[in-house]
Amino acid sequence: MTRIEEDAIASFRGGLNCSQAVVTAFAERLGFDKEMASQISAGFGGGMGRLQETCGVVTGAFMVIGIYNSQLHQDNLSRKEKSYGMIQEFDRRFTEIHNSNNCHDLINCDLRTAEGRAIAKKNRLHETICEGCMLTSIKILSEMIPDKKLLKDGN
Repeated sequence: MTRIEEDAIASFRGGLNCSQAVVTAFAERLGFDKEMASQISAGFGGGMGRLQETCGVVTGAFMVIGIYNSQLHQDNLSRKEKSYGMIQEFDRRFTEIHNSNNCHDLINCDLRTAEGRAIAKKNRLHETICEGCMLTSIKILSEMIPDKKLLKDGN
């Protein structure tokens, strides 16, 4: 397991939501404020505020992609266009592996109810499914985004 993967899993098990765990794991690699990233991504766990829409590890990855492109491109149009392209590629790759990017589809459990959260806890869905999705997300991001020291070379 890579250091970024270890950091993300430890943060998730330590109380951060899935989105926060992904975003903050890339703070050192891309040189951004970890605490601010945690604050910005706080509402995105459980498929965006437990709405169980787009998976939190996916939205976290989208945020990382936005930060990465904001570091590379001065103008907002380039930032957006490069980010959109990378997000689409990330989503294609993630969905190819997990057959969905939707939280409810991935865990097949309703996290909006106390009963659903109890089922998720009893069946260890956060460890078995969410952490697996997290590792996929980090692997894809690590392949798409070089270390910050490589950014100086124009990658």
